[in-house]
Amino acid sequence: MTDRSRGASAAGEPARCFWVPIGVDEYVRYHDTEWGFPQGDDHRLFEKICLEGFQSGLSWLTILRKRENFRTAFAGFDFERVARFGERDVTRLLGDAGIVRHRGKIEATINNARRACELADEAGSLATWLWRFEPDPASRPARIDEETLRAMTTSTEAKAMARELKRRGWRFVGPTTVYAFFQAMGLVNDHEERCATRARAQAARATFGVPRAPS
Repeated sequence: MTDRSRGASAAGEPARCFWVPIGVDEYVRYHDTEWGFPQGDDHRLFEKICLEGFQSGLSWLTILRKRENFRTAFAGFDFERVARFGERDVTRLLGDAGIVRHRGKIEATINNARRACELADEAGSLATWLWRFEPDPASRPARIDEETLRAMTTSTEAKAMARELKRRGWRFVGPTTVYAFFQAMGLVNDHEERCATRARAQAARATFGVPRAPS
């Protein structure tokens, strides 16, 4: 998930999840238009799993404010292009003040791009492979509220995906990171019951075509 800073909705504003700080526009837009809405685009999925890795030890707001710089630096998170990055690109990225200049995370992103190419070749698309881990709705908590979310930092399915990604050579993909990816990309709908965005995210999932391998 994102930062755990508490924030109540301002007067006249729709109810939002507990972690959205009042008056932080980047968070509000992200929560209201992206977080929890199903995503099937390979590049956006790859972007999110990479940015979750970059967030480790930092606030999500820091990453949100640098996201366009990340997109420029990493070729729009087109993993086929990033897979071709070499040591000169690592040096370039380490000198880019617009992103998080962490050698391990930069090298992990390039490595993960190569692994993403392998998964896309195997499954037909990266999205097809990732959405295989969508939890069964029957396994989800009966009610999503602040208490539930604070206690739920991963899931059986997120652990399974993290384990499989690591087996295939991915880095910075622990079970907590993968569950945050699930939440953001709509594999689960973790908007609180009281949140005005929950119903919109649920409606988007109802009409979303889960990526499938070509027959």
